[in-house]
Amino acid sequence: MRIFRRIFDFYINSSIHVGFSCYALVRMTQYMFHIPVSEPVASFAFFGTIVGYNFVKYDALARAKKVKMRKELKAIALFSFCCFLLVCYYFFLLEKITQITAIVFLSITLLYTLPFFPNRVNARNWAGVKIYIVALCWVGVTLGLPLLDAGTPIGLDFYLKCMQRFILVFVLVLIFEIIDLANDDPHLKTVPQQIGVKRTKIVGLSLLLPFYFLEFFKSNLNKNQLIINLILVLMIALFLIFANEKRSKYYTSFWAESVPIIWWLLLLLF
Repeated sequence: MRIFRRIFDFYINSSIHVGFSCYALVRMTQYMFHIPVSEPVASFAFFGTIVGYNFVKYDALARAKKVKMRKELKAIALFSFCCFLLVCYYFFLLEKITQITAIVFLSITLLYTLPFFPNRVNARNWAGVKIYIVALCWVGVTLGLPLLDAGTPIGLDFYLKCMQRFILVFVLVLIFEIIDLANDDPHLKTVPQQIGVKRTKIVGLSLLLPFYFLEFFKSNLNKNQLIINLILVLMIALFLIFANEKRSKYYTSFWAESVPIIWWLLLLLF
């Protein structure tokens, strides 16, 4: 059993799971906008998410704190480097406009992690900004890149989906912030730190309403999508309601991050 636990922990800690979540949302975008399946875009998002998340998570350990790397961290570093090579490979298979946009979101990720100005903290530590940067990057990578690469015209449906996707990620990050409340730096001024856990849950539950009803404004209303979105809203609501500081790391790092994957699988089943 120990070996399976170590494999599972590596799967979580190396950001493979969150990479699959990003991959699932790209596939969702391709389906919703009737885009032919493009493996380069989906794979670029998958491997890019792994590299980006691992860089953000472990940069402080490897660079700032100078902590001696354990075997697992060395394995994650090697794995991330291999993923980086694959990111480079798929990057050159993308359209020019998609490459430029991808570089923009890469720059935002670097700004989020590295201090670009002397005696200044990185964007990750800017009070109250973290949740918006994360949501913006997810919208750009999972919605913007597939549409740009396919040359799909931008219309009302795109803006509606941008709002939906932003709300989805925003609420999921709220769950993370509630779980991490005891460990987060007070200077981060996360939503739970500023308004408390109870009000954070109310905000999250309230945002699920526009997330669901925005679907009715689409040019082509799909009844199956309404059913799937209702299941998704109920599932996220339960995750949010039962979130607290005593939950294990798997509550968010596996279960909450599984929401986009489950959303995509429900779509395939329907």
